[in-house]
Amino acid sequence: MRVLFYQLSRDTAESLIVKLAPRIVGAGNAGAGSAGEGERLLVVSADPDQRRRVSEALWSSGEESFLANGHADEPNATRQPILLSEEVQPINGATSLALLDGQWREPGDAFTRVSYFFDGDTVDAARQVWRDMRGRDGVEKEFWKQDGGRWIKAA
Repeated sequence: MRVLFYQLSRDTAESLIVKLAPRIVGAGNAGAGSAGEGERLLVVSADPDQRRRVSEALWSSGEESFLANGHADEPNATRQPILLSEEVQPINGATSLALLDGQWREPGDAFTRVSYFFDGDTVDAARQVWRDMRGRDGVEKEFWKQDGGRWIKAA
């Protein structure tokens, strides 16, 4: 499993996931509601307002495209290429997980990629997660931070 730590300083988690989601789910999922052949993504946050903002941003991510998504408690949740939920339950078959609210949750075996977003308020918890993952079999960690307007891989 690949775990990507994103330390937010300028961008919000909502704006960053809108940039990352097309790379995760693949171009086939953008626009016209097409199913595509990309991975499926589960976006988790305990904050219902944050999930709503993410959903709205994904639907309006570009003039000629959008990223189809839905909420776990809505009909057809299993068919969504991007599913928003408060729990780590990939009922849409997601193999990628995004933890947006700064709270780490154990991903289990279903995911090959976990993106963990945290800010200044949750940086200590993120550091502890980084340390706890040291030496775990099958875990590859990356640390990304903002440098001005760019994201750079710091570790």
